Amino acid sequence: MRHRLFLPSLAALMAPPALAAAPVPPPAAAPPFTYADLTDLAAASPVVADVLVTRATRIKGDQAAGVAPGRVRFYVEAAVQSLVRGAQGLPGQVSWLVDLPLDARGRVPKLPKKARLLLLATTAGARPGELRLAAPYAQFAWTPELDQRLRAILTGLTAADAPPRVTGIGNAFHVPGALPGESETQIFLKTRDNRPISLNVLRRPGEQPRWAVALGEIVDEAAGPPARDTLLWYRLACFLPGTLPDSATAELSPADADAAREDYAFVVTALGACARNYAAG
Repeated sequence: MRHRLFLPSLAALMAPPALAAAPVPPPAAAPPFTYADLTDLAAASPVVADVLVTRATRIKGDQAAGVAPGRVRFYVEAAVQSLVRGAQGLPGQVSWLVDLPLDARGRVPKLPKKARLLLLATTAGARPGELRLAAPYAQFAWTPELDQRLRAILTGLTAADAPPRVTGIGNAFHVPGALPGESETQIFLKTRDNRPISLNVLRRPGEQPRWAVALGEIVDEAAGPPARDTLLWYRLACFLPGTLPDSATAELSPADADAAREDYAFVVTALGACARNYAAG
């Protein structure tokens, strides 16, 4: 007897509005994932698992409604090798839906049995092991390098001393020094959990401006800028506004407000762009 593949409510998990069919050009090579891309995904994924594919079934007909041109939908089943992140645990077998691009010749891609993948996902549906990818591109071929990068990011995100999530700018203060060209600016940031964090810019005559981040009430004279592609850098470069809002300088004199804006612009430039090749999660 032939058994009909039972797909629970997973088909409804990925049902964007239907798109009109159109000629599909060969897909371009996918851009690499930046530190910000991976951190966006990791922060949005309560489940991260290392799995081996046991079966991949192409979905057609009504259950493939909404698949974008140039892609095909698969229902994937896999054995969990390692639960990298997941407070509630996972059963030994998991399943999910994924839309994969056609290859350069327009052919349906293959997802071979025992392919090793890293999934970033959320739980979905009532059946144990049903997952929903955190983003359409949150299924990766496993490599030692990617595994190491993701584990390092997750360790940073879950550390007790992880820097807080920045949600905006509080007040800015600017104090001119005793000498011409000497000054100090302190800009307090708003955070999700109300933990203190501030940006501090020090200018001295004949020297390059110096800036640092303080993760507490006291400014450490030895502190400096965060290294690029670290969680603290990500919290700042990816979530600070591009310019200092007027509300931050409302209590300053016009001259001090201009100086504070200049120092803030100096910090934003020094942080550099938050490079993303994929939409923020």
